[in-house]
Parts: sequence; C-alpha cells; structure tokens
Amino acid sequence: MSPIALTTLSNPLATPSQLSTSASQLDSVLPDLEVSIRYAGIKLTQAAGILLRLPQDIIAQAIVMFTRFWVGSEGGSMMLHGAKASSLDRAASLYLMAKLSAHPQSPRSILNVYAYLLSSASSLVNPEPVIGEPDPNVYYLSEGDYQNHRNVLLKTESHILRVLGFQTHVSLPYTLSINYLQALLPSSHPSFQSLARRVVQQLNTALLSPQLLYLTHQAPGLAVAAIYLAARETGVKLPEVEWWEVFDVEREELGFLVVALQSMDEWAKEENNKWDKRKVPMTVEEVESECERLRMLERGE
Repeated sequence: MSPIALTTLSNPLATPSQLSTSASQLDSVLPDLEVSIRYAGIKLTQAAGILLRLPQDIIAQAIVMFTRFWVGSEGGSMMLHGAKASSLDRAASLYLMAKLSAHPQSPRSILNVYAYLLSSASSLVNPEPVIGEPDPNVYYLSEGDYQNHRNVLLKTESHILRVLGFQTHVSLPYTLSINYLQALLPSSHPSFQSLARRVVQQLNTALLSPQLLYLTHQAPGLAVAAIYLAARETGVKLPEVEWWEVFDVEREELGFLVVALQSMDEWAKEENNKWDKRKVPMTVEEVESECERLRMLERGE
C-alpha cells in the first residue's frame, strides 16, 4: 500500500505496481479468473456477515481487508490459498474485523457459517438449485474438523496481518456520505430517505467492483460519486454548482467513479452468465483445474 500519512478519513491505497500484478498472476492464474474468484469471495463474505448479523460497516471492512491481501506480488496467491482454503482468507478477515469491533464473533460461529455457505446446501456457490430441505450432514463441522479449521483460521489471521504490515485501518464512506448529503439537502426533504438508501446501495456495489475502487480511491471520492449517481437515478435535484469541489473531489475523479459504478450492473450480469451452471473454483485444486482448462482452450485443444 502507498505510504501516505493516514488520518481517520484516509486509507492506504494500492500502488500502481500492486495493481499491475499479483502473487496469483505470478503463479499463472489468469487475470479474468482471479477477478471471478475475488468477486465470488466478496459475495461469500457479504453473505457470511449477514448470517452472523454483523453491521454492514464491519462486513465492508472485512471485504476491503482481504482485497488488500490479494493485491501485489507480496500478497496472497490463490494457488496457495484457494478461496475456500477452509474459506479462511475470507473468514479470517471477517473474524479479525469483527474482533476489533463491538461485535466480536467466536471462531466456531465464523467457521460454522462458512461451512454452510460453501456446502452443497447453499445456493451461493452451488449452481444447481437446492430441492427440498438440505441435509445438515453436508455442512456439519465435527469437533475434530473444527479444531483443525480453528488452528488454520488463527494462522491465516496472523498471515494477513503480516502481509498488510498490521495495518487494519479502513475508513468507510457510509457515514461521510450521509454527512455530505445533509449539507446538500435538508433532512426534511421528502426524497431524503430514499436518496440516502440509494447512496448506501451504491457504496455496497462499489465493494464488488473489479476496479478495486476501495483500494484506489479515498472515502470522500466514493461518497461524492455515490451521491451524484444516486441523485441522478432518483431524480433528486442537487445544487447546480460544482458542489463536489467543496469536498475536495475533482471532476475527473468523480467522472471515473460514476462510470465505474454505472458499469457494475452489466458487468455483474456478464460475470454470472460466464459461469452460468458452472461452479466458480474455490479450492486450490479447482483453481489449478480451471487454469489448465483455460490454457487448453487458448491452444485450441
């Protein structure tokens, strides 16, 4: 991450060299496949946080943390830490950020939720619809498995902390966006609540972006872009002056972020269609198999 002077409102951003390559790509994982696995991992973490009844800010912090972990040549490799890897890169990030908050979760709770989400009983990773009541045996975590997974979870947590230099600060744009919105529009405005909800939805969408918006832009820029786009979508009129400059956001940055957010719906549809009835590779073995399949397709075999 770039060596910037951190404040409570700023984040360490990914450097150009970190964005240009990753440990996974150095281990022969194709960039498109890496994006697909990361996207699946983000959805997995979001679902786990919801089942654990964690606030969205903790879930978002966990997503940003493990996304940081994957970037750069010094980061984690999907050939060594498959997205499943006892689900532990994602699970460890969620466990870590929850532990640092007012909503800590036990390792058993974290592992039970991930065991369910990664089982055939869950529609999240299983492309085939689950018919009838799921069999609890497919996601049951025995005591022996739990102890093994717990040890790996704690080791993975330590590994993430070492890779990130023990930098766990994540400044999110949620509260900032509401503060900005109140400066632009009175809270008594009839559309204020619906506009605020749409702003939060845009910020959640940005977490899924293949352009890693939370790693390349500071929270004020994300907040302003979400407000700008949400206002256009809901038809709420904002001041006609260049109000974003008040929040230290330049027109060029605003334009880039708005375009990135607008493209997310179409990109997500293409991503879902690409895998269709196939399962996104989640283990090291599955990643290796998919890489080999893609290489064979490139050779025309």
